[in-house]
Amino acid sequence: MQTIGQLVLRNKGLFFPDSIQLKPKTGRIWVVLAAIIANALIAVTKAVASAVTGSAAMLSEAVHSIVDTSNQILVLWGLKRSSRPADDKHPFGYGMELYFWTFVVAILIFAIGAGVSLYAGISKIRDPHELSDLHINYFVLGFALIFEASAWTVAFREFRKKKGNMGYFKAFKSSKDPAVFTVLFEDSAAILGLAAAFIGLLLTQLTGNPIYDAAASIAIAIILGCAAALLAFETKGLLIGESASSEVIAGIRKLVLRESNILTINEILTMHLGPEDILLNISIDFHDTISAGAVERTISRLENQIKEEYPEVARIFIEAQNWRAHEESANGIE
Repeated sequence: MQTIGQLVLRNKGLFFPDSIQLKPKTGRIWVVLAAIIANALIAVTKAVASAVTGSAAMLSEAVHSIVDTSNQILVLWGLKRSSRPADDKHPFGYGMELYFWTFVVAILIFAIGAGVSLYAGISKIRDPHELSDLHINYFVLGFALIFEASAWTVAFREFRKKKGNMGYFKAFKSSKDPAVFTVLFEDSAAILGLAAAFIGLLLTQLTGNPIYDAAASIAIAIILGCAAALLAFETKGLLIGESASSEVIAGIRKLVLRESNILTINEILTMHLGPEDILLNISIDFHDTISAGAVERTISRLENQIKEEYPEVARIFIEAQNWRAHEESANGIE
């Protein structure tokens, strides 16, 4: 197997670990900061309201907001850590650390947010007591809804910019940026939780039965549990390594096949090492009649074209390999 491309790329400084330093984009940071500020303010008001009124649903909401605030601080920490430049110990950089911290967020939502909410609801069922000063809870829920909706709007606008022409569900499934979809997911769950708390409190006030307040707390636990499960599932795929989108791979294939010196593409392998950090490996069979110099020039030209068209492709490895040798290698034939 011959890897002519490495020499060409190394001469341009693209293989040195300290030459690649990916910095988190400003829009992504503002999404997380807006969510931290909103949830911190909401957590304080909910905790005070829960202490005054004795509402289990409001206690669940307070815990929910405290967990959300902590989670978004972890996401912000993940953004900072993932932007560190590559070094000898981590030659491909630290981009995937953001995925790790997002997975920790999913665990915290499930273990603390959903767990405490479920416990509060069950405790209220076992030991029901009347609520007082319900108007305070309504005021806090309205206040919380304004701030949650504001943070959700910031996250949604950033998500909409990234999704392009894709549908929302497809964009979520294919998103490689947990900093944005985690905040959007958490804020969506928070708004649903506020709705559940409002309904529970309203039914408690209308019927005089505190069981509805307890049921609202359990409903919030279910909402958080579902949100945590979906977030964990999406982040797991990123942690174990997801390929670039089919559109990016198809575009790269088209660029490669434009070159007249190339006979065929043996294989295109991609993996996201971060939201805007794609590792690309291409195995190419060149025409036997061209010189080694022509192969090097073709590889260099391809690398420039790919980076210009897809700047998120941060690392490119191009192998010059006969297609038959590639097939034998792939099938384990020596």
